Amino acid sequence: MGNTKTWIQAARLRTLPLSLAGIITGAAMATKQGAFELSIFVLALLTTIGFQVTSNFANDYGDGVKGTDNEDRIGPTRVLQSGLLTKDSLKKGIIVSIAVSLVLALVLVYKAFGLENLSYIILFTVLGVLSIWAALKYTMGSNPYGYRGLGDLFVFLFFGLLGVLGSMFLFTKSLEATSFLPAVAIGSLCVGVLNLNNLRDVVSDKKHGKITLVVKMGYENGKRYHFFLILTALLCFLIYIVVVGMHWSHSFFMLAFVPILIHLRKVMMTREPVKLDGELKKLALGTFFLAILFFTAVNIFL
Repeated sequence: MGNTKTWIQAARLRTLPLSLAGIITGAAMATKQGAFELSIFVLALLTTIGFQVTSNFANDYGDGVKGTDNEDRIGPTRVLQSGLLTKDSLKKGIIVSIAVSLVLALVLVYKAFGLENLSYIILFTVLGVLSIWAALKYTMGSNPYGYRGLGDLFVFLFFGLLGVLGSMFLFTKSLEATSFLPAVAIGSLCVGVLNLNNLRDVVSDKKHGKITLVVKMGYENGKRYHFFLILTALLCFLIYIVVVGMHWSHSFFMLAFVPILIHLRKVMMTREPVKLDGELKKLALGTFFLAILFFTAVNIFL
């Protein structure tokens, strides 16, 4: 079954901060409405970690079985590709991760809504099941959506809209129109991380039949698309500040865009895909840092 170190490698802990950014941003907007509750926040973080680990296990399995993870691949070694785990062992790990994630999700929705809000419990249980489905179908199965250029859309929906708005709703039991702006911003940045991954792997993906958006549009257009994603995120937060009438002293979280914009300049100037590997961590941590600063700003000036 592999040792603990191998399973930690398969879980890809470096991807977790990005997945938590949406939850933290949603919690910040709930705090702004005076609806924050620590137990719901912790359960939401744990549930999201469960979903992300499931996704990482499934991605390792799907790409490994299809041969997309191979000697041409740039980036960290995958456990199935390297033989650290067998297919059967990784399958069992996926099943355990799904079970843990679903239990956490059920506890979360019960804590957030209680039995008196049965319709909300049903809705969020369905969303939880869909999240598991999305995690599995990205690379697994005979027709994975990640191999058809749909990964960006699903990341935007699940990491952005569902991550931010769903977590906010757990606290507030309501949504407001302005909350869509941070949701779109975080979703765009999360798609940016996936796009970086696809830019880095464009040669290998094309060779092995993984048709990402970057494979479809080409490397240079992929960089222009990256520029659009970062600009969208920046504009959404700027518009949010203006629309909600946030004082300039509350807006220090926008400083997180300084390293993100430096990162963007590096991407736009990089001609060789292999040299983009280090930029994934920068954008992922930059997005997480942005969410933390946003949460901090709301709590300080509440």
